[in-house]
Order: sequence, then structure tokens, then C-alpha cells
Amino acid sequence: MGDRRKPADYFLDTLLVLGSLAAVGWTFKHGLAYLSANLDPDHEKKLSESKQAQDHLDHALRRRNAEDEYETGDSSTTKRLILNEYENRVAPEVVAPHDIPIGFDDIGGLDDIIEELKESVIYPLTLPHLYAHAGSLLSAPSGVLLYGPPGCGKTMLAKALARESGASFINLHISTLTEKWYGDSNKLVRAVFTLARKIQPAIIFIDEIDAVLGTRRSGEHEASGMVKAEFMTLWDGLTSSDETGMPSRIVVLGATNRMHDIDEAILRRMPKKFPIQLPGVAQRRKILGLVLKDSKVDADHFNLEYVAQVTAGLSGSAIKEACRDAAMFPVREYLQQHRSSGRPIHAATNPNMVRGIRTDDFFRGKGGGQQILIENHARQLAQEARSQASRSQTSQSRVHTTNSSDEYEDVDDDGNVIPQAQS
Repeated sequence: MGDRRKPADYFLDTLLVLGSLAAVGWTFKHGLAYLSANLDPDHEKKLSESKQAQDHLDHALRRRNAEDEYETGDSSTTKRLILNEYENRVAPEVVAPHDIPIGFDDIGGLDDIIEELKESVIYPLTLPHLYAHAGSLLSAPSGVLLYGPPGCGKTMLAKALARESGASFINLHISTLTEKWYGDSNKLVRAVFTLARKIQPAIIFIDEIDAVLGTRRSGEHEASGMVKAEFMTLWDGLTSSDETGMPSRIVVLGATNRMHDIDEAILRRMPKKFPIQLPGVAQRRKILGLVLKDSKVDADHFNLEYVAQVTAGLSGSAIKEACRDAAMFPVREYLQQHRSSGRPIHAATNPNMVRGIRTDDFFRGKGGGQQILIENHARQLAQEARSQASRSQTSQSRVHTTNSSDEYEDVDDDGNVIPQAQS
């Protein structure tokens, strides 16, 4: 009879089999990782992108995470986000609100629009509990559109909205969604919304939105149509709300000066539309005050009210450029005087010797904005000349009437002349 196997032998065999399986599994796992790392030429690039994306998000969300820790008293609520390959590409587009130097106080003449943006966008995004009594009725709108002529402050207003709201701000560029491989653009669009859900409340800003989400046409390229369809599906589709049925705290903010070129389905998803028109005289007065607040002005030769009048037809951006050109003339005059004295241009100069800005400085340039200013200035002068001539003519007419009345003779009821009293 053969020797019987002892229980210890079975135990050793089991350990040997398990150890062999573990070794094979470890070799298979790390072998595949090694092969993928060496066969994928973009492996190092993807690792670098992942690290940069994490560092960028940590910086962008640091202040908000610190505020959450202060409110909850629990540092464990701050978790490191896990991003996929496409979210890593979108992450650099996230802008930290505290890095934006523009606030609502830096915008002149749009007080009504700013107040409505606060009530309809900022408060529902950052204070959802304030509107909880109305359910989803008072939630933040799915989209907001700023439209109007170029240079009127649409992009500036979007920056201020990002800073004041404190929400995560994704400044989406067209180049971010452009990819040479078929289908990757759709995956990048999906990554925009999945990343926004991870860092919500979030604002997705698309400048010149008509170029990305323009009207769909029959002859349009297939890839472009697929990107638009993917965007609309994720924006307002079946996955646009959470498991409780409440809409995600994500707002798509668009700016354009060609509103009619945007697809109708996109416009339907942007219920809040704000026209940003050319500034009126009161708005121009505020813009001038903001632009010139840190500049030296010759108080005896500067009329803010008159400059606000003659800048009619200029956008806010054009008014700023006009102020820049006007501020250059005092510096130019000082440099010319410096050179005419025979001293080198790099010699010690005294900025306190540069005179302040005057009203006439706005009409001495030759650029496009200055041409409108010069025309408005000439028209204003002509109108004042006509008004002065009219007043002078009226005054002369009154004097002539008075002198003519002195030539009349007084007569009594019988027609006899009454002698005038000698003065």
C-alpha cells in the first residue's frame, strides 16, 4: 500500500497553488501595465496632463474647499477628484474666481442687468436653500445669453459674474472641443459636463457662442452636427438632473453679437437673455468716471459732462480707448519739451510735471473712435453756434421793438397830440 498523504501535505499544496496564482496575477497585471506604458506613445503625456489638471483644480477650488471646511468643521469633506482622460483636457479651462480681477463695481451703467443676474443666477447657484420652498421652479436657469454690439461689456460682465458668484467657472474655448480623431470631440463635450457636475455649482462660459452652436444646416459637416447634438443632449437631456429630480447647479453662459445665427434649439435652452446695448449718456458718464478715476485730470479744463455727451455712439471699449489716447497727449507734450531742451529722452524725468487730461485732448487723435468724437464735437459746436445766433437775433428783435415803440406819439380822444415830457 502507498503512503497516505498527510493533511499537512494538502495544506502545502494549497498554499503552493494560491501562491502560483498570485504570482501569475501579479505578473499579468504589471506586465500589461508595462506593455501599455511602453506601447502607448502618449503615456507620459497623459500622466503629465493628469498631474497638471489635478494641480490646476486644487488651485481653482482651494478657497471654496476652505470655506466648506470652515462651515462644516470637517476637513474630510475635501476630496481629490478622480478625472478621466478627457476631463483632464478640460480641467485647465477652469478659472479660479479669486484670480479674476473684475467685479460688478468695475462695470458702469449696467446696474439693472447686474441686479437681475444676482437674483436669477448667483443666488440660486450659491444659495439653493433660499429657494427650496419653490422646488425646481426657482432654480438657476439652464442657460443665460448676453447679446449686443461688440465692445459693450458682455465678456467683462461674464468675468464679473464668475468672480462675484464664487462658482466654478469653465471658460470653454473652441480649440478645446476640436479633435482630429472621429468621436473625440463628442467625448470632450461630455467631459465638460461631467467635470462641471463634479465641481458644481459651475458656470460654463462660451464666448462667441454663435461660432460653436450656430444654426444647423443640411450641408453642415457631420462632426459639427454631432458636437451640437451631444451638447444639447447633455445640457437639457435625461441626464441633466440628479437622482432626486432636481436640476444640476450648472449654468451655460453665452455671449454673442450675432444672436440670430444661434440655433433655435440652443436659444430655447437659454431662457434668460440680456441685451447689452450701446451705453446712454448716464452709462457713458459712469464709464468715464471708472476709466479716469486713477488718472490725473486738469480740473480747470476738463468737462466730464461734455465728454459724456460727445461720446454718443461709442461702445464702452471704444470709450476706454478714447481715454487712453487722450491720456497720451500730455505725456507726448512733456516728452517733446524734454527733447527740445537738449536733454536725452532717458534722462531723469518728473511725472509730476506732466499736465492733467483736458477736454481738448479727446479731439486731437485721428483713430476711428476719435473720428466719431471729432464729428460729434463739431456738431455740438455748430449747434451751440446756431443757438447763440438765435439768442442774439431774438435779443436784437426785442431791442428794435422797444426802440420802435418810443417813436409813437400819444394822442387824446379828440386826436390832439399830447406833448412828451422832457427827461
